Amino acid sequence: MSNRLYDKPALVSTKIGTWLNPAFGGLGTTTFTLAIEYLVVAGGAGGGYQSNQSGGGGGGGAGGMRTGTLTLGTGTYTATVGGGGAANVESGGSNGANSVLSTITSTGGGGGGGYGVGAAAGGSGGGNQGYNTVLSGGAGTVGQGNDGGGGGPGSSGGGGGAGAAGTKNTDNGGTGGNGSASSISGSSVTYAGGGGGGANYITVSSWYANGAGGSGGGGRGGGSSGVSVAGTANTGGGGGGGTVFQCAGIAGGSGIVICRYITADKTALGFNITGGTTTTSGAYTVHTFTSSSSLVIS
Repeated sequence: MSNRLYDKPALVSTKIGTWLNPAFGGLGTTTFTLAIEYLVVAGGAGGGYQSNQSGGGGGGGAGGMRTGTLTLGTGTYTATVGGGGAANVESGGSNGANSVLSTITSTGGGGGGGYGVGAAAGGSGGGNQGYNTVLSGGAGTVGQGNDGGGGGPGSSGGGGGAGAAGTKNTDNGGTGGNGSASSISGSSVTYAGGGGGGANYITVSSWYANGAGGSGGGGRGGGSSGVSVAGTANTGGGGGGGTVFQCAGIAGGSGIVICRYITADKTALGFNITGGTTTTSGAYTVHTFTSSSSLVIS
């Protein structure tokens, strides 16, 4: 027979329970915490622009992608959605901004290399530009993404993605690294693809093939099929690199924060949880943040 004043299920959740335990001299308290799965994707980086008539700009690196489980009690928790990095007309792309949920931070993607500027490190690294020197791609962050592709001479690199590194192609734009899939929302969605590199030019009005963006929102680089394409919003995809005589690099896509928990656990513990757009998927309640806000547990 229980000697508690009232019983709560032995769940992972957050309420204060009071019990009578003679071994500890009477009343005591304990804190229960709720297990919350998360996906945190940072903003993708902008693609670079190589204006020096050789090669193309590097693709922007994808935003860092982290998944796992947090154990949270009652309180207000930051949910920051990082913006995509801007493209600079005559230089390298800007890094994406970090995304945050509570203590979990994903690092913004590294900017693609451009005229006079090398590729930057980030959640996934930027691809480098294709001038007359062999250059390495930007470094990715372990556990979040991959390196960007190298560049030069005449060859740009694609930005790294969450699932694969960017690659370097001769004359054609470098290929962005593929992203990684998550089913936390209830359906499988791929996030954090690297941006494609810009192609080398043939004449002032013709170019080699565009660098393909990686799956998961990576934008293509400029080239024979048209101008560079931005990273897709709320995927953390990197922006495509620019191409001389045609187009500049372009911006990366914003990130996203998603979390979920077992609905029955929350209900049994009497919690109220708000923040983001709330949906249900099977046994789970899902909170999706496409802009910065807070997750509130009371």
